[in-house]
Amino acid sequence: MTMILGIPLMVLFGQLMLGLINGAFYALLSLGLAVIFGLLRIINFAHGAQYMLGAFAALLGAQYLGLNYWTALIVVPLVVGALGIVVERFLLRRIQHLDHLYGLLLTFGLALILEGTLVNLFGVSGSSYPIPEALSGGFKLSFMFLPTYRAWVLVAALVVCFGVWFLIERTRLGAYLRAGTENPELVQAFGINVPLMVSLTYGLGVALAAFAGVLAAPLYPVSPTMGSSLLIVVFAVVVIGGMGSILGAILTGLAMGLIEGLTKVFYPEAANTVIFVVMVMVLMLRPAGLFGKEA
Repeated sequence: MTMILGIPLMVLFGQLMLGLINGAFYALLSLGLAVIFGLLRIINFAHGAQYMLGAFAALLGAQYLGLNYWTALIVVPLVVGALGIVVERFLLRRIQHLDHLYGLLLTFGLALILEGTLVNLFGVSGSSYPIPEALSGGFKLSFMFLPTYRAWVLVAALVVCFGVWFLIERTRLGAYLRAGTENPELVQAFGINVPLMVSLTYGLGVALAAFAGVLAAPLYPVSPTMGSSLLIVVFAVVVIGGMGSILGAILTGLAMGLIEGLTKVFYPEAANTVIFVVMVMVLMLRPAGLFGKEA
């Protein structure tokens, strides 16, 4: 059997594939944070709770409304994103003229309220969400067995990530969004409704978190704490990529998944901390992040 540094090649490739799938997940979650911070300058600490809300909405929709997975994948992000617009319109907009710290504290409070409410209603033990029948089974590759659902998560996350990047960076609508957040008075003078664009941008970031939650529901136990346990890692990915850099969030998310996968092969004890080690090293060498712009 072919070996690399004492590790069987099949094991190495298998972990790289799993790392890439986890990285696609990190990229999708980081993307929502980067969109909200990059365009609105809001440090959205409720992102993990909104991700959890997406998974919970899919689970409760299936149990009480008979909502199937494919419908949930479309409806849940729209509903949770609409709730995000309400939050932006009636809460965040009132403090947009204040320091960023106020937005962080407000969204942190919202996250605690959401998580605490669901803990009281459903407890902390997780519930399972079935994998849709069309995505059951898997592919037998030469170096590993790849479950179909994990392959689907990889493809869906990458398509959504680069679709959002294209929308914001390469279309006229994206240009309006970026201009509206950098110089709202000037853009407003051209008859563009800037407050509406700000609300829609926050709603888009929240919808991305909810979409990731629906994708995650069949993979992880759906529980009120599932978002808080992942949020710190996702924030680390955003910091490494550069706060507000959309392409940085996507590429760094994928890279961190691969690095985490390699660490599990060569030094498993450090797998849970390697992302934070990378974050410290990047901040020491490049405080604005790999793709961030120096102030």
